[in-house]
Amino acid sequence: MRVMIFGAGYSGMAIGNAFAKAGHRAGGTTRTQTKFPPLERAGITPYIYGGAELPHELSSALGEVTHLVQSIAPGPDGDPLLRALGTDIGARMPQLKWISYLSTVGVYGDHGGGWVDEDTACKPVSVRSVERVTAEQAWQAAANARNVPLAVLRLSSIYGPGRNAFRNLDNGIARRLVKKDQVFNRIRAEDIAAATLFLCERGLGGIFNVTDSEPCPPQDVVLEAARLMGVAPPPEQSFETAELSAMARSFYGENKRVSNARLRDLGFGFAYPDYRVSLAQLWRDGTWNHSLDTTFTPLTDARTRPKIR
Repeated sequence: MRVMIFGAGYSGMAIGNAFAKAGHRAGGTTRTQTKFPPLERAGITPYIYGGAELPHELSSALGEVTHLVQSIAPGPDGDPLLRALGTDIGARMPQLKWISYLSTVGVYGDHGGGWVDEDTACKPVSVRSVERVTAEQAWQAAANARNVPLAVLRLSSIYGPGRNAFRNLDNGIARRLVKKDQVFNRIRAEDIAAATLFLCERGLGGIFNVTDSEPCPPQDVVLEAARLMGVAPPPEQSFETAELSAMARSFYGENKRVSNARLRDLGFGFAYPDYRVSLAQLWRDGTWNHSLDTTFTPLTDARTRPKIR
């Protein structure tokens, strides 16, 4: 299997490492060569891609790609990778067998704290979520034209090593914003990676919520992290009077509980099913303050080191 991850950032790097550890060849794109070392530490062959035309080296590598993961966010003009690939993705990737598109649970919109699943109609509120729905549809059309499965992974708020409530407390930027009845789901980067690999190795298509099993008020996560650190939590603040950016405030305009039952019913097990288990592991192992790539087990066996070049 040869997988290419477009947008090998935080989640994409975790995905590439999961594939590499499973013995698959992984490549990933980044905008700058400064990101090459962490990608290589993760077992990923790095390629430069700025979101427009495909460079020659990357275009050449696509000829051998069998599995594609698209993690680059869309914009007002649609999905940038589909624009670069053209209408016939098979012409660029003749060996393509499976596609994954990383989307967001934001496509469901606001449900007043009620439960949603993959059969819930999309009613996006924010512009960025509207763009995600359009991109999902465009990738489904491309996958249908190529006659390959498309797995749409709808992700909740992403965190993990180096991105978590411990870091916010340590940096003095943690806040306990309280909005009545507000809940959020969240998801560890490593569980995103494991779910992607799980679906890929089974050739499964469809829509899948990749999220934890315990939606909760965001202030509860900060409180638990402070307890584990043995520090005083920041005081509670009313959401209504807090100074927030327009984007930060917009996240609180959507309130829902997202079900992950579809994935679990397929036999997938989340390593971090709730924030308590996850925070306890980050604190116990000391990885809360590490960059993600430094938490990966080095791939020392040349037979398992992924090379697409």
